[in-house]
Amino acid sequence: MKKSYLYSIASIAIIASLTSCKSKSGTSEKTGMAYNKQEFGGFEVNKKFKRGPGPGLVEIEGGVFVMSGSAINVPGEELSNYNHKRETTVSSFYMDETEVSNTNWLEYLNWIRTSYPTDHEYYYNELPDTLVWRRPLSYNEPYVDNYLRHPAYQDYPVVGVTWEQAERYCEWRTDRVNELLLREKGYMTSFKDINGGSKTAGTTTARPTEPFNTDIYLNGQYDDKGKKAMKDLNPSNANGAATGKNAATRNVRLEDGIIKQPYRLPTEAEWEYAALGLIGNTQYENINANKIYPWNGLGLSSAKRSTRGLILANFKRTKGDYMGVGGSLNDKGGLTVAVRSYMPNDFGLYNMAGNVNEWVADVYRSKTFEAADAFNPYRGNYYKDKKIADPVSGKIEKDKYNKPVLTDAISYKKQTWAEKQAATPPPTVNTYADQRGYRDKANELYGEITLVTDKSRVYKGGSWEDQALWLNPATRRFLAQDESTADIGFRCAMTMLGASEIRSTGKPQFKPKAAKAFRAGK
Repeated sequence: MKKSYLYSIASIAIIASLTSCKSKSGTSEKTGMAYNKQEFGGFEVNKKFKRGPGPGLVEIEGGVFVMSGSAINVPGEELSNYNHKRETTVSSFYMDETEVSNTNWLEYLNWIRTSYPTDHEYYYNELPDTLVWRRPLSYNEPYVDNYLRHPAYQDYPVVGVTWEQAERYCEWRTDRVNELLLREKGYMTSFKDINGGSKTAGTTTARPTEPFNTDIYLNGQYDDKGKKAMKDLNPSNANGAATGKNAATRNVRLEDGIIKQPYRLPTEAEWEYAALGLIGNTQYENINANKIYPWNGLGLSSAKRSTRGLILANFKRTKGDYMGVGGSLNDKGGLTVAVRSYMPNDFGLYNMAGNVNEWVADVYRSKTFEAADAFNPYRGNYYKDKKIADPVSGKIEKDKYNKPVLTDAISYKKQTWAEKQAATPPPTVNTYADQRGYRDKANELYGEITLVTDKSRVYKGGSWEDQALWLNPATRRFLAQDESTADIGFRCAMTMLGASEIRSTGKPQFKPKAAKAFRAGK
């Protein structure tokens, strides 16, 4: 009885605490004005925001690590296989659990075909180059016709895609995820209503004339309000005073915390950090054991009783051994294997070594990280701004695919209003808007003749066609961003906003006091 009484007191205390916090959180601690109230101007603040990954992503808690720290220096080996060793910090982010598969890419192609049935150029430009399988002295012709489309390979990683195609896939995926989120939650017209699947719809709602684009929508240039559209609390609206079904509605804003961040290629630092998965070997900021592969130990095969001796990744053991001996196949893959093969690393990521190499965002330089920033290092910034169609309304210009038209950034800082209206660059123009070649000196990269350009992109991870050297997360190679091979695929990442710590439960925390509530007239 006494124990039950204590629990009741504790419950009352918790409820009172939550009620108190809720009332305080709805009021500005600086002005005393209430948030989310039409009578106070309609300033809206989402105090219930909960972040989370988009479809297919897992959380990667960032931290400090030694970039290229897993590198093994072998006598006579080229040092350009690795980066400059440097202590580096990576922000927390999200990353695809698996490589992008053939099915994932076919979904992309299907969307293009159904959305733009007469735009054959668009469809053709996004087709992977299946001719990458052709070899003068190998019989790989069946893969040319079958690897991308046949169901036998539907869960295998897509290959033959350029860095540029991978970037466009990330943009497309961002818009599809955000559109699904908005339509399924009722902020926009549901897919059932626009495609005729709704039981309650007497007549099908008119289908959108333009495909959804996240940037265009956030800029207020996509007019589609669903049954649960956000209420517009701005009292200056024509029907702002109306309530209930007649209340004014608006598009979701970035401030609402509903729209997902863009999918993108991971930076080289993010990719290497995620591949190592040192979080599994860390306790109280001490790394108990380093790694040279995404798994622990120096070997390439499993030590567990049930899988003892099995190779832990899909790679080429010797110059001619791609999968082991018939009747007792080892890595079980002549070429690629399904994207969920083998065991994931300590972050839960599959095939961060072997199967296919993976594109990352960075432009290649042999010593990128010798001079790069220590926090979120990256080479390849190419600053772009959305082209303004109407400086007064702020509308942005769209291309034929309903995407924002991007122009080179012209300023390193915010323009004045007069400069923006005049559409002229400010007195001090950003002369280094394109940072891909930042601090490079002409003809001093590798001498007078080099294959390295501002379009050379890094790829990492090793593949079915590589030997064990390339399974080390520190290794790196490059290829032109408009070229593709049969051993390079990719996976996407997403920026994580807010606190770096993902899970604070059970960990020591400083607990700041809540702001004092202000009561007008007292």
